[in-house]
Order: sequence, then structure tokens, then C-alpha cells
Amino acid sequence: MSQLGATVTRGGIRFAAWSSAASRLWVSIFDEQGEGEIDRLELQPEGEGVHALFVAGLAAGTRYGFRADGDYTPENGLWFDPDKLLVDPYAVEIDRSYVYDVRLAARRGEGTDTAPLLPKAITATLPRPVPVLPPLFQPGGLIYEVPVRAFTMLHPDIPKHQRGTVAALAHPAIVEHLKKLGVGAVELMPVTASIDERHLPPLGLRNAWGYNPVTFMALDPRLAPGGLAELRQTVATLREAGIGVILDLVFNHTGESDRLGPTLSLRGLDSRAYYRHRPDGSLINDTGTGNTVACDHPVVREMVLDTLRHFVRHAGVDGFRFDLAPILGRVDGAFDAAAPLLMAIRDDLLLGDRVLIAEPWDIGPDGYQLGNFPPPFLEWNDRYRDDIRRFWRGHSGMVGALATRLAGSSDVFAKPGQQTSRSVNFIAAHDGMTLADIVAYEHKHNEANGEQNRDGHDDNLSWNNGVEGETGDRAIVMARFDDRCALLATLFASRGTIMLTAGDEFGRTQKGNNNAYAQDNEITWLDWSGRDRALEQYAVLLAATRRCVPALSDTRFLTGEPPPGSEQPDAVWLTETATPLDEAGWRDPGRHRLVMMLDSDDCRLAAVINGDRRGCMFTLPERDGFRWQPAIEASDGAAGISRPVPGRTVIFMIEHEAAQAQIKENPSGK
Repeated sequence: MSQLGATVTRGGIRFAAWSSAASRLWVSIFDEQGEGEIDRLELQPEGEGVHALFVAGLAAGTRYGFRADGDYTPENGLWFDPDKLLVDPYAVEIDRSYVYDVRLAARRGEGTDTAPLLPKAITATLPRPVPVLPPLFQPGGLIYEVPVRAFTMLHPDIPKHQRGTVAALAHPAIVEHLKKLGVGAVELMPVTASIDERHLPPLGLRNAWGYNPVTFMALDPRLAPGGLAELRQTVATLREAGIGVILDLVFNHTGESDRLGPTLSLRGLDSRAYYRHRPDGSLINDTGTGNTVACDHPVVREMVLDTLRHFVRHAGVDGFRFDLAPILGRVDGAFDAAAPLLMAIRDDLLLGDRVLIAEPWDIGPDGYQLGNFPPPFLEWNDRYRDDIRRFWRGHSGMVGALATRLAGSSDVFAKPGQQTSRSVNFIAAHDGMTLADIVAYEHKHNEANGEQNRDGHDDNLSWNNGVEGETGDRAIVMARFDDRCALLATLFASRGTIMLTAGDEFGRTQKGNNNAYAQDNEITWLDWSGRDRALEQYAVLLAATRRCVPALSDTRFLTGEPPPGSEQPDAVWLTETATPLDEAGWRDPGRHRLVMMLDSDDCRLAAVINGDRRGCMFTLPERDGFRWQPAIEASDGAAGISRPVPGRTVIFMIEHEAAQAQIKENPSGK
């Protein structure tokens, strides 16, 4: 298929769009402000659904849009209407953000020209591709999930004009924070152009997350006013600091929504091809948003691949996280791990070595596909999230599940021939309660979303330590701090890739709102001035420990057997008395204590986990000539196991040779 979109050449611009059902297609040319239409030129059929036209004399910077005509029978999936300006699906830049207007959803003949209501695509000469370098991020590292706007809106060190943008992520204060945490890659929540859901403007709300895209390649001017160059420079700056960039992209649906939604782009070009429909012509809704992109259609498949290549070639990103990724693997509606699009991404010369992360569920038939994506796809592991929360919430019989999650979730990912975990372990993400709120709210509090608290999940596996929400009770405040430390420590002790959502390392709160997608305000904006610096420092120490002990960031499943070339088992699971857990111990519903002892070439490390509310003496196996010492020193000197390990606590102990341990204890030699 010939190149689609707007291609700038020395003598003019070639415009091309694809539609299998349109009878006519035009390109509308606008003035420099994107306000007045100064020309409308009909594209010519070139075969295989491509309509194109070369317009001499035009240069980069020209603003344009498409229009299409054909049958208008929405009940059959046909929405052609020349009054609807259509943004080019291949646009790499738009001149303003999308703003929802009810007139965008008017039926043919009942509305006006929508050109004044929509952004215009801007033709651009793309920069020279960046050198294609191997991704910085490696599985087993720390991914830091970043909502770009909320992340820096309140950061005191960032100039006000730059706050909330992609460029702000390259500020030295941000880079320093990321390096302290040992971040391997930032995962940017959607930065491509999106539109608010139609119910939000009447409520005075707007989509703060960006998971409602319209154009897949064009960046949202609110987040990247400098366009592709801004993203490219930020990626380069972070890369110089040793930090990769992963883009969270949404190919499962668009903001055109259901049959009552606006006509913005794909719907007006060829809805039946770009979206999945039932035999009766109605839209299939496997996403919960009103429509489902037909990722098994060859033209859609190429559009997705072209988008991914665009961001690798021209921005240098490390990889991608795919929202509701089973949609990308659906063929004729059924998920197939060998779907053409998944295989094409994996086998592509430019994309094959990128970091690829699947959110392995949607709401369609057989939509839960955790563990079923092909390597090298990593997968968000909600079973890890839920089991860790259950253990620390105090559910009975969870010590076996805890060990399985710490060991890399082999029950999910250990398919034939696979020795390493593809798990992305997380306890909290953008969707759901924050890590701080998990231990402060037993119930969701989404009243600010304007849906009478009906939206969002009801079962959060959260607890409040005695009082719902904010409290001045010091005992409860300290209990919550301990729980947050325990959750963070468990995450950093886990095999596989780990993910931390920005701000969870210093106690960000959304006041119990577990569906804050519509809160572009202080509910989601990170409070840098009021952050919990003690919790932040503990997270920094955890990150340092994970970096310094290779056994923690290893992605091979823990098996309890010696790895090749070693006589020691990779892990030993012990009770508080240093005896191996037997079958009865694993099945004991009242057991909330566990020691995970890891063996590697250079050291042994023990994660001492006391999930009980009572303190307990722990004993670790001793070897002649070695001594156990805390891997992280506590500020009160209580770290270690020379006294009872407090309840609701994780302590890391590392074994040193006795002489080295003596030096650490008494560096002055006195």
C-alpha cells in the first residue's frame, strides 16, 4: 500500500487517505491560523482503497483535514458526511487540542460544517531519525508510571510555563529524583491527542489520563506544546541519565465512542473497516468505551505498526505499553496469541527489540489473558497486585501465594521453555487506589466524579487501620506508615519487573478516589511540597538494595533448586525459627510470617516478612565465618533481628564475611 497521510516533498505535498467504502474523498486546505478553509480538492482513487492527490506549491506547515462522502446509514456502520471534517489518522501534528462539542455528533443534514470545531493536521517534514540504540530498560528493572500533566503541575522547582508538559520531565530536579529511585524507565501515560468523554464537560470535568485517543501519532498540544521535538529532546535527556522512555499507547478504541459519539476521524473515513461491528451493523464494545478498533484488519494493522515505528524512529523511545492489549490479539473477535499484529510487532526489524508491555485484559469474551501473550511481551500482573494486598490486609492462608508472587509468578508465566518471568509486578497503578490510600480507605470515595460514587471498582482489597480517611490519631498514622513501607518492601523484593506509580514512593493520595481519570486538579496533581520524605527515603534505600543485590532483580523463576553451576538452591523458604516450611506450614491458615533467603554468587540475602500484628523473634541460618547484618539501617537503630521484628514489617538482612561485617560495624577500627 502506498504511503498514507501528508508527505512533504520539494515541490508540494501528497495527501493520501484510505477508505474501502467512500464514494468520494477530499482534502480541505486551511489558512495559517487553521480557521478558514481556503481550498477543497478531490482525492483520486489509486486502487486498494487509497485516494490521493499531489498538490504543487504547498509547503510544510500547511493545515489540512479530510472529508468523505458515501452512504449514511449508521445502523449499518456507515457514517459518511462531507460536513464532517476528519482529522488525518496519520497526522503527526495538530494545531490545537480536541474539545468535545455536541455538534460533532450531529446526524447528516442536521448539523453544520464541523471544521471550526476541530483541530487541523499540520504537514511536517520529519526530523532525521535518531540512531536506533538498544533499549536502556531491561526486564527486572523499575518502571515508573508517570501521568505527565499531574506529575509536575505542583513541582516548585519547575518553571510555571513548563509545568504539566513532557519537557518538564527533563528538568534536572525530575532527573535527580528518578535517578535516586533507580528508575530504569519512565512509562508515560498517554501523550497522544485525546478528547473528553461527552459526559464530562457538563460536569465541569475533563479527562486527566488521556485514555480516549483520536489521532495515534499526533501528540496532545496540552502535554507537548513543542510537538515531536519536545518528546524527542526529553527522551534524549533521560537517556543520557540512563533512563529509558516507554509510551503507554491506546489502540483498542478511540474517542469517537458509540453510535451517539462524535465523528472525528476513522468513523467518517470507513467505520466498518476501522471498528469491529456485529453482523447487524452495530458497534462491538469489548473496551467499555463504545467502540473497538479492528486490529485484525490489514489497514489498521499497518497503521499501528507505522505509529510504533514513528515513535522509535523519530523519538528514540525504549518501547510501549499497550492498553487493553487483548484487542490487539483478537482475530474475528477471539484472542489469539499468534495474531498477525502481535507477531508483526515481535518480528519487525525496528520494533522487535523494544520493551513491549501488555495490559492483558479487556471486557470482551475471554478477555482475561494474563500469561498468554507471546514472549517477549511483559504483562501487567493483577494477580500479584491482589495477592500482595490480601496478604498485608490479613487474609488467611496467603503465605503460599505470597511466596509464589515473590518468586516470579511461575504459575502464570512458566510456560514450556520459559525460564524467566514476564511479570510486571505492581501494587498500585493509575487505575485504582494509590498505595497510600490502600491502607487509609476501606471503601472508594469517587463523589467528585459526578456519578454518585457508582463508578470505579468496589472490591479494592484495601483497609483503613481503624478510621476511614484522614486522621490525627498518631497510632493510626504510624500503622499506615508501617503498612506503606511493608508494601513497598514487598514490591522491591519480588522477581520480575517492578512498577511504581509516580508519587507512591512519597505517599500521594487521591482521598480514596479509585477512578480519578476525570480529576485534572489537586486530587491527581502530585503534592511535592507535602510529600512524606521519610517514606521517600525508605523507597530510595529499597531501590539501592535492589540494585546492589543481583538476586533481587534477576528475572529467573525461583525454584528452590540449585541453578546451573551452583550447589546452593536459588531460594529457601523458612519459618521464623529458621526451619524450612513444610507442607503443614504452607497450608497453615494462620501463618503470616515468612523468610525468603536468596543465594547468589556473591552473597546471601534474607527478606524477613512479619505480616502478623505481633512482634516476633526471627532466627536465620548461620555459617562459620559469616554474619548477618541489616541491608537497610533503620533510623532508630532497631533494624536487624537481635530484637523482636515488629509486626507488619519487612526487614532485609544480608550475609557478610565476619571480618567484613566487623569493618562495617566499626569502620574506625576503635
